[in-house]
Amino acid sequence: MLTQSELLTVCENIQVSYFDTKDVIFNEGENPENLFYVVAEGAVALYRHIDQVETLIDICDEGDAFGLRPLINHEKYLLTAKAIEECILYGVSIDLFKDIYDKNPKVSNYLISCFASYHHNLEMGNSEDLRKSPPENYDYLDLKEVNIMKKPAQCPPDKNIMEAAALMTRKKTGCLVVVKSGLPLGIITDRDIRSKVATGKFEATCKVSDIMSSPVKTFSEKISIVEAQMAMLNYSIGHLCITKDGTTDSKVIGVISDRDILVLQGNSPTVLMREIKRTDSIKSLRLIRQAANKLLESYLNQNIPILLVSKIISDINDGIIKRVVELALEDFEKPPCKFTWMSIGSQGRQEQLLMTDQDHALVFENVATEKHQTVKDYFLKLAKTVSKSLNIIGFEYCGAGMMASDPRWCLSLEEWQNRFYRWINEPGDEEIMMSSIFFDYRPVFGDFKLTDALTDYILNRLDKNEVFLTSLGNNTLRKPTPLGFFRQFLLEKDGEHKDSFDIKVRALMPLIDAARMLILEHGVRSFNNTIQRFEKLCELEPQNRELYQECIEAFRVFLHYRTKQGLANKDSGRFIKLENLTKMDRVILKNSFSAISDIQEVLKIRFKLYYF
Repeated sequence: MLTQSELLTVCENIQVSYFDTKDVIFNEGENPENLFYVVAEGAVALYRHIDQVETLIDICDEGDAFGLRPLINHEKYLLTAKAIEECILYGVSIDLFKDIYDKNPKVSNYLISCFASYHHNLEMGNSEDLRKSPPENYDYLDLKEVNIMKKPAQCPPDKNIMEAAALMTRKKTGCLVVVKSGLPLGIITDRDIRSKVATGKFEATCKVSDIMSSPVKTFSEKISIVEAQMAMLNYSIGHLCITKDGTTDSKVIGVISDRDILVLQGNSPTVLMREIKRTDSIKSLRLIRQAANKLLESYLNQNIPILLVSKIISDINDGIIKRVVELALEDFEKPPCKFTWMSIGSQGRQEQLLMTDQDHALVFENVATEKHQTVKDYFLKLAKTVSKSLNIIGFEYCGAGMMASDPRWCLSLEEWQNRFYRWINEPGDEEIMMSSIFFDYRPVFGDFKLTDALTDYILNRLDKNEVFLTSLGNNTLRKPTPLGFFRQFLLEKDGEHKDSFDIKVRALMPLIDAARMLILEHGVRSFNNTIQRFEKLCELEPQNRELYQECIEAFRVFLHYRTKQGLANKDSGRFIKLENLTKMDRVILKNSFSAISDIQEVLKIRFKLYYF
């Protein structure tokens, strides 16, 4: 909008200033300076005290102008400006610019619109803190609004089943809460009567206590929709008993059924899991996984906590994998020995929200040498069938061959132990890379005692093995940083994804690697998920709690954005075009990157990695 002459005059008289994070540029109520500012690098937040609380009004990043009040009018500042990351600001002289402003209507209209947008935000009292990760709100079930049984049918434990069934018929309900002195003991449903009485296992004259599910699972009325779904999923139940304080020591006030949740939510992981267990068709499993994607998108739009979302989607993925293996086994002879199907990589960590490529392995129990090849051939054939079905469902084949259908990853327990022995005791680049992939295994189907034995072996070998941990740490620090010297996003320089930001390698993987390394150092088992690993580290190292909490929040942000991008672009979400990010998105991501440098600094000190 400026002429070449005007632009040259402004540039010759620019005042360049540097501000560190949290530095104040000007304060609310101060007399105006003879400058307004343009952000050259970094970001600046504008605040206003509303009801004695400092409230965020807007965020200015590269190219934005702020501090325009002395140019538009001569009142005191109504906002406080603070650097929320390292900033280079261009200060433009009011005296110099006033003449341009008065003579160039395009320039004046543009700056007035900028000023008006801040004023509008101020009037609206925008209190959303854009520096933080997206809010993780729960939608709570209001018992007055949800179609639930507020006064569920109840009976004492000594009532006979025939009388209980008659009561359920009169009340037109599919469940009955068994109570004693007003407190819940158990619950019976239509399903219990069908499976336990109609089949002849119990006489209709038996007591309800003989067939009830007990102890009953109780919850408070503040249970969220997602928590209710997860409870039904985890306990394989269709009804939740709601009590006054959420325990079995208070009176029953209602019952929530899976149908209530389904009506309220429009979709339900409980229903999806039941369909997975019932179906005999790979094509049906494909449709179910597509429905899970819609569920995922819905949860993200509702700002459901990303850890809870990843748990739900991982449970659905696990259910699909189990069912695929079960269906494959129906076409095979009985397995020649015990085995375990393992998920590795992101699914092993329960972080595979999108349908990316397959990562799995298989371990079978040790057999006699003469039988070994025959047994292995059986499981390789089974794995190829399973892998093909997963591909039909939508999970692409792994380009690197990290699948149980590859002879390298279909091994006996002893072979796996020997493989891990070599990786741990001869830690070259390839061995470390393989360790970082396969150390995140998680059993999904089969005899889990095999993976327990494998975990015991690994932890025993890792005990005080400083050479391996140092090598693992060196590999962790090799991951490319997310920001350049001037705090700009570091983008891919060439290839198919040129000028895109690799959020997997530059943001997620450094935190994944750090959490794995630290949890291995402590010799802790059964913690594969990155967030859960950091939560456990908070307990183990309370002196570093604040840092680990920052890592948790950063990981949530990165996982959230990768998933949203993947859903929007129908891909893995790994490579992000910056033009697809809003100003708020860029600021949130940049502020989350500090956790990566902080945790890597801890690794450098703890494992003496400064010379790498």
